[in-house]
Amino acid sequence: MQNEHPPTNGRKLSPLKIASYVGFTVGAIVLVCMLVLLLFPNPLVNKFIKPRITKAFAEAYPAYSIRIAEMNYSILKNRFGFDSIALHAVDGTFSSKMGSFSVRGIKWIHLLWGGTLGPKDFVNVDLDVRAIELNLQQSHYKFRCKRLHVSVPNSEMVAESLEVHPLAGDDEFFNGSTFRRTRLSFVTPQCSVTGLGCLELLQGKKYRARFVQIHNAFLDILVNKDKPDSRDSSGPFMPNEILSSIKKTLQVDSLSIMNGRLMYGERFVFGSKPAFVTFDSMQVLAKGIANHVDRDAVLVIHAQGIFENAGTMKVHMIIPVASPDFSFHYSGSLSKMDLSPLNSMLEISDQMRIKTGVLQEATFDVNVVSGHATGTLRGVYNDLTLAAIDKQTGSEKGFSNGFISFIANNFKIRKTNVPDKSGSMKIGKVNYTRVGDDPFIQYEWFALRIAVRDIVGF
Repeated sequence: MQNEHPPTNGRKLSPLKIASYVGFTVGAIVLVCMLVLLLFPNPLVNKFIKPRITKAFAEAYPAYSIRIAEMNYSILKNRFGFDSIALHAVDGTFSSKMGSFSVRGIKWIHLLWGGTLGPKDFVNVDLDVRAIELNLQQSHYKFRCKRLHVSVPNSEMVAESLEVHPLAGDDEFFNGSTFRRTRLSFVTPQCSVTGLGCLELLQGKKYRARFVQIHNAFLDILVNKDKPDSRDSSGPFMPNEILSSIKKTLQVDSLSIMNGRLMYGERFVFGSKPAFVTFDSMQVLAKGIANHVDRDAVLVIHAQGIFENAGTMKVHMIIPVASPDFSFHYSGSLSKMDLSPLNSMLEISDQMRIKTGVLQEATFDVNVVSGHATGTLRGVYNDLTLAAIDKQTGSEKGFSNGFISFIANNFKIRKTNVPDKSGSMKIGKVNYTRVGDDPFIQYEWFALRIAVRDIVGF
């Protein structure tokens, strides 16, 4: 007897069930990937993302080398972090390092499929960097910043504990040249920028900001006059030259310095104490900082500060930013003050000490054309007496010092300069031509000092 088996029909899955199974599988894979990213993101970014960043940088900037320490990533905050970053030029002219580096909000997923970063990927970025240090070997200066924060959505940047110093001490800095040099040192606890065109800056198209504010800045300037002037016309750039040298478009509507301090010094003997003058409690407002503008465009600066902790000085300045040569105009005033604080400069520069003297007021007006300053200084003062001092000890004693003091007080200097009955008085003449080593602030001071000497007579 033959057994017959009933026919069997294999069950076929419906398209709906197939789709549900595929969806479940894909969902499981995505879930696993999400769990891996949530629980173990750092190994993945260090293996796949960091090499891409290093490679892309090397291709874009072959003259530089970058080294990135461990990376970390938070998927919930979409934030990349770097323990540290080091960057240096292959030829050794530049090096930098950064501490912790954090960037949040960057769109980066498409990098996994071979994409590249564009401006639209940075529209929501917030950047925080700590312990920045740049070493500029060619200019012999270093730059430090404790913390830098940049917010693209808010168009702002804040730098904390910002410093600019020479790479070496004063003696080593000055020994780097056989001619006279000017050493600058700058410190500020905070500098903030609002209205910053972040994406334009990133693309290298334009440097634009609405307002820059610098708090409690200190600028220290020192000139080594123990070496000869180079008479090199290619000296430090002046404001119009700095602006015109920037190839990209620069536009800053206004810049404010709050409670700043300036010290200007001159060293006459190697290793000796410099002669100096100071400006404290400085308030500075600059408007119209721009390049590639109309020929009539000007940079306007208003400044006020306490000169030698004794008198209030006010300065108004107009600088044609499109001028091809060094030309500008400045004017101002100095309030009533005792003149003895000027001894911090005179005792070292001229071996003379002011014993008595009071400035009632001073006003000045100077016009600079192609580096040559002309103008007037009107200074009203009375009861000025001087004493010659020993160059080494600072003592007024001795026949020689006494004789020089007698000649100066009785035959050389003008002890009083006040209007007579007709209103006439001695007006100081400004007549000074810039030399190659003169920075901007030094140039202004030198031009006024010529007029002071013209009035007083020494």
